[in-house]
Amino acid sequence: MRIRWPRRVSGQVLAAQLSITAGVMVLATALFLAPLSSEIDNQAMHQALAIAQTTAADPDIARDLAATKPTPSGPVQRAAERIRRSTGALYIVVMDSRGVRWSHTTTARIGEHVSTDPREALSGREVLQIDVGTLGRSARAKVPLRARDGRIIGAVSVGIGYGSVRDQLLAAVPRLLLYAGAALAVGVLAAIAVSRRLRRRTHGVAFADISALLDEREAMLHGIREGVVAFDRQGRIRLVNDEAGRLLGIRPDATGRTLEESLPPGRTTDVLAGRVDGADLLTVSGGRVLVANRMPTKDGGAVTTLRDRTELELLGRELDSTRGLLDALRAQDHEHANRLHTLLGLLELGLHERAAQFVAELTNARRASAEQISERVHDPMLSALLVGKSAIVAERGVALRISPATLLPGRVVDPRDLVTVLGNLIDNALDAVAAHRSPAPFIEVELRAEGTTAVLRVSDTGPGVPPGMRDQIFTEGWSTKRPAHPGSPDGPDAHEGPAAVSPRGRGIGLALVRRLAERYGGMARVTARAGGGAVFTVVLPEALTGDDTPTHEFTAAGESR
Repeated sequence: MRIRWPRRVSGQVLAAQLSITAGVMVLATALFLAPLSSEIDNQAMHQALAIAQTTAADPDIARDLAATKPTPSGPVQRAAERIRRSTGALYIVVMDSRGVRWSHTTTARIGEHVSTDPREALSGREVLQIDVGTLGRSARAKVPLRARDGRIIGAVSVGIGYGSVRDQLLAAVPRLLLYAGAALAVGVLAAIAVSRRLRRRTHGVAFADISALLDEREAMLHGIREGVVAFDRQGRIRLVNDEAGRLLGIRPDATGRTLEESLPPGRTTDVLAGRVDGADLLTVSGGRVLVANRMPTKDGGAVTTLRDRTELELLGRELDSTRGLLDALRAQDHEHANRLHTLLGLLELGLHERAAQFVAELTNARRASAEQISERVHDPMLSALLVGKSAIVAERGVALRISPATLLPGRVVDPRDLVTVLGNLIDNALDAVAAHRSPAPFIEVELRAEGTTAVLRVSDTGPGVPPGMRDQIFTEGWSTKRPAHPGSPDGPDAHEGPAAVSPRGRGIGLALVRRLAERYGGMARVTARAGGGAVFTVVLPEALTGDDTPTHEFTAAGESR
């Protein structure tokens, strides 16, 4: 009958544990019995030696050996039999220096020569051995017998029956087997308990299923376009898939290290470590906008998933730009309607010359404003952004000024980065100025080139940024605004009111500004404006090509001269 090996992991582990436990117990029993037999032999031989030494130390036996003849009723035979009966020895043979017996269990053998060679004992040495004599196999000891003056006059041979030695060994075997059986039973119970626990933890899967599951897990983790980072209960990284390594810049050898050893301090590290609560947490890493979710595991660890929202964020920025353009068109539409109404009134009143003058003034003012921006900002994307923002700003009762120091050539390496920076700074300043409601509010924009370095500065007449918040305001997730309702769209950062950790979806604009500046090797900072307000300055080295444009000296205070 063929024995089938169990398929389940728990069954295979149980069978393996039972086999190992039984094998170990059999091996341990055998290894114990082998030296036990030798130990019992040694004990029997030393017992015989002790009896022989005691017999040889009796001065009467040495005296009677020298003074009498070997007879069955002689004093030597009587003394030897008395000692044999009291000690339970198989025999006690006293012999003279010729090897003739003076005592023996079988009296007929008294006076005969011993059956084994006595020369070693007669030479003064003690002998321990397992041997076969006239009474069968025995553990024996031989010692020299000395007279009062120390001369060797004979020897004493004592034997312990090997049957009693074997009986001791056999008597120890049941106890040993009992102990081994008890240990085996404990091992079996432990194996069954481990098997049941393992079956619950593995849900009864087979080894083949585990291999397939592991292959599928590896393929899934490293094939999905979502980052996965797993941590153990000590916070050490135990898994980083390919996408997470790409998004976070973590090397493959980060497994086994703590998060702080693999990532620089900041919001990303805090979000991954679970020090920031919430779902769909936004963070910026390496210029990428990431959405992170952390889920604890039953073993005390956690798994964090990361989604790259950079493209979505760029689309959102483009949508914001489109909305801004629509707002600008709407503002222009309102303004154009008001001017048409004014022009219609002038015509109905018959003031034709005044109507013509009004149209000329409007045309010249609009052309002058657009031409002023295009003359100072040569890049079409940046100049279009400023023209559109000027209409939006004007609709909210705020003036958008172009600094006299503004002069930016059209040789911008990546205009989209500058549009992102400038658009965020203007929106941020507009919200601050509009909420502050200061008299004659305005926003001033300055764009200039210093060789291949682009310097962007946006100042406003808002409440300003307290000194203690000037570093925190560029941190991911930091904002002072609240959405109107849970479903409100993301908005740019603001710098008014008390500081707070942003709700979901906010606190990204200024963080992106700083990350863009750092990616160019530059910086972003905020200072106070003389007369009240804030000045945001962003320096982008190597953002321009060539060096044939006028430059301005850029001081540490953030002013040009």
